[in-house]
Amino acid sequence: MTTTQRSATASTAELRTAFPALDRRQSGQQVAYFDGPGGTQVPRPVVDAMADYLFHHNANTHWQYPTSMETDALIAAGREALADLLGARPNEIVFGANMTTMTFHLARALGRNWGPGDTVVVTDLDHHANVAPWRALERDRGIQVASVPMVPSTGQLDWERLEELLRGRPRLLALGAASNALGTISDVRRAVSLAHAAGALTFVDAVHYVPHQFTDVQALGCDFLACSAYKFYGPHIGVLFGRGELLQDLDVPKLAPAPETAPERLETGTLNHEGIVGAAAAVNFLASLSVGNNRRERLGRTFSELHARGRTLVERLWSGLSELPGVVLYGPPPDVPRTPTIAITVNGLPADIVARRLAELGLFVSSGDFYASTVLQTLGLPDGLVRLGCACYTTDEEVERLIDGLQTVTRSS
Repeated sequence: MTTTQRSATASTAELRTAFPALDRRQSGQQVAYFDGPGGTQVPRPVVDAMADYLFHHNANTHWQYPTSMETDALIAAGREALADLLGARPNEIVFGANMTTMTFHLARALGRNWGPGDTVVVTDLDHHANVAPWRALERDRGIQVASVPMVPSTGQLDWERLEELLRGRPRLLALGAASNALGTISDVRRAVSLAHAAGALTFVDAVHYVPHQFTDVQALGCDFLACSAYKFYGPHIGVLFGRGELLQDLDVPKLAPAPETAPERLETGTLNHEGIVGAAAAVNFLASLSVGNNRRERLGRTFSELHARGRTLVERLWSGLSELPGVVLYGPPPDVPRTPTIAITVNGLPADIVARRLAELGLFVSSGDFYASTVLQTLGLPDGLVRLGCACYTTDEEVERLIDGLQTVTRSS
């Protein structure tokens, strides 16, 4: 798959050859992975890059011998790769354990300057990793947290209430770009513009957004944005974008001898070097699927093509599931901005039971509340949702298998 042999983005069949996990079989059938919203499968080039680092370059940083210098260079390359993915500058890319941990860290830093009378606005549509860190400041700093409701019938935000809360001039708006439970894509640029007009900072949880949408933090206008590499074919590591001047000025908890310059001043302790290498390799894998003059351009073409494929898959999945008696679909339909992630219930069965029955057919799906428990409370679903996610390696045939598998479950329940 060299660029001279290909004028467009690699086909699904071509890119599937990079994923050894797709050879797994369950009950005599090839496994179809629809669990991508909880973590995608990993292509061989990512694992190879991590293994190469651990075998040949493993060292701590900033010392005067070759493997340490090589580690420094690989971390710098990782920042450049993630900057290209997000449309940022390398010195605006912070690495950490995961999005949740990094959001708690950021919240503590921002909260040191807040107190009674200050407000943070969150939403009922979000993963609780973008709620609990701000709620913690209610206890620690005496601030108030206000939440924007979700409209149950559409799975979208109540924009009228959002605008009302922003008129109260909060310190920060914490917003999810895409719902990990329902697939809803929110208009981040509009929300950021409203928040900035009210004098508020903006933090965007883009964990479920970045794998499916070509992200441009400059166009979004956000102050901070977080994502996780394991949702876009990389290892378990978190990434935080922050505007350079904000990262430099944050009152972060840190050790006195640690670097004072951004982004390293936010990175407590020794980093997951192999994870950074793997995250960069995941970006490079996505870029390698298309041709272009530079990595950012290649990424744009890849995401454009994968978005089109994902939309086709989710349209067929939505249509097929809508015809099954007992299957209830949640969230916006395919003609509204959304990710290729669909949430359902089946004949009122607990979600875990449906997931187990599908697993017996070689169809791996996730079930539960996905840490978006307020969404499920709003929908009145104590037994959870079944979540069906399409990834870059999902095929038309696998979608048909999933529809058939759910038909089998409905008939047997």
